[in-house]
Amino acid sequence: MASTASIATSGMKAAQVALNTSAHNIANQSTPGFRRQQVVQTPQSDGGVVASTTTAPAEGVSLERDVVAQLQAKNAFLANLAVFKASDQMAGSLLKIKA
Repeated sequence: MASTASIATSGMKAAQVALNTSAHNIANQSTPGFRRQQVVQTPQSDGGVVASTTTAPAEGVSLERDVVAQLQAKNAFLANLAVFKASDQMAGSLLKIKA
């Protein structure tokens, strides 16, 4: 099983992919024939996730979906950052006890 810090790091990376994807969709919404990108998160057997992008099968934009995706990505990043910081603080506390 992966460490708590590495699982939180994978969550932050996935949130960054989601943020980049929604920004790409918003920036290109007026491009003729544009097909949105979508994020697919795959759970890993030892913990954490891997995020990848796929292209939507049909043309079209969804500004409201992309704005919500940006907010979700921001909140997911912040939540994973909090877990990462807590894990780091716990490791530091354990090292102080052992020293």
